Amino acid sequence: MDELTPKAIVKELDKYIIGQDSAKRSVAIALRNRYRRQRMQAELKDEVVPKNILMIGPTGVGKTEIARRLAKLVNAPFVKVEATKFTEVGYVGRDVESMVRDLVETSIRMVRSEYMRKVEDKAVAMANERLVELLVPDPSERKRMMNPFQILMGGAARNYGTDNEDSERESELIARRNAVRRNLALGELENHLVEFEVEENRMPVMEVMSPYGVEEMGINLQDVFGGLLPKRKKKRRMTVAEARKILQQEEAQKLIDLDEVTRVAIERAEQTGIIFIDEIDKIAGTGPTGGGPDISREGVQRDILPIVEGSTVMTKHGPVKTDHILFIAAGAFHTAKPSDLIPELQGRFPIRVELKSLTREDFKRILTEPENALTRQYRSLLSTDGVQLKFTDDGIDEIARIAVEVNERTEDIGARRLHTVIEKLLEDVSFAAPEGVQGEVVVDRDYVNSKLSDVVRDVDLARYIL
Repeated sequence: MDELTPKAIVKELDKYIIGQDSAKRSVAIALRNRYRRQRMQAELKDEVVPKNILMIGPTGVGKTEIARRLAKLVNAPFVKVEATKFTEVGYVGRDVESMVRDLVETSIRMVRSEYMRKVEDKAVAMANERLVELLVPDPSERKRMMNPFQILMGGAARNYGTDNEDSERESELIARRNAVRRNLALGELENHLVEFEVEENRMPVMEVMSPYGVEEMGINLQDVFGGLLPKRKKKRRMTVAEARKILQQEEAQKLIDLDEVTRVAIERAEQTGIIFIDEIDKIAGTGPTGGGPDISREGVQRDILPIVEGSTVMTKHGPVKTDHILFIAAGAFHTAKPSDLIPELQGRFPIRVELKSLTREDFKRILTEPENALTRQYRSLLSTDGVQLKFTDDGIDEIARIAVEVNERTEDIGARRLHTVIEKLLEDVSFAAPEGVQGEVVVDRDYVNSKLSDVVRDVDLARYIL
């Protein structure tokens, strides 16, 4: 974070999002302020609240992508929720507190993965030792696993002998295991089959009636009842390569402290978590309410308000404070206005940024400049089948022109239109490869027009296909 100044944050966002400079500046400042707050003196630290952001702009201009890339940049827990999920006309939606529970679960997964990576080398070594034991089992261990009936019937008789015989068997076992250990290190046994018991991790799910409706909560009964319930296991046969992955996971789980993981994850969710509330304009009232759906919308806003203001939400991992979680809300606001939100909620989103509709030049830059540009994706995708796509400048310009034209004539869905246009453009090549098409395919203006001109010319056809 020392190196991630606001300018550096905007520079990183520029790699994936074209334009929308004002929105990038706002989120960069909000992110840096969180780091500044953590370095403040203790007496003022808790008084500084996050400056939540309200993004206003049509669909497909980069609202969600900005928030997602921002969280990924600083490795912060991130969840996206749809405001409309919390209410539907004639339907009781999810409890609004579920967004905080989802954030905690995301944070726990992130922290657990980090801790497991730290012990990866040790877990691999332990997994290999277990593989050696599976490939060369100890006869005395098998004897101990036998039931009394098998022993009485003579099943273990061959294991009895003098001390010298036992010593010889032990030396032979060590030699065989050393040989297998060397073969494992050389990768010569990767396709060898082994059979072992695997713990079943299926978690019983209970439907719990809450004041907000029926909500699914995963409850691990093993944790609730401790060792009263036996762990369910089942035998599985797989290759050494597949077994190593499962055994490595099991060993890594034993090496990490799950209580510490949960504690760190909750702290990270509270201090650096980001919740993105999309479609917030859909729960804004559009006029004087006399009943009906507007009442429900205002009710959802009032439920969201205490979470955004700062409250304590109970989760199955413990209480979570939302005081310093950064909330980013977004909406198109075609029919409603930000002022249609209840005043208390408006006040909790002090930073307002308007994202502009994308132009033809923006589309051309989106197709070529970002690190995950669509043209790069399709070039890499089809190269696996021996097809080398080459997009010329006039071809990219024509794709951008068609995308803008279709957006203007039908529904403006922003940069998402490029996905439908390019998918239709390359449909024949994608279908024919690799048998019918090999080598270089040049996508220029003539190629684009030959594939799309008829579709674009027919307005009704364009509505359904593009």
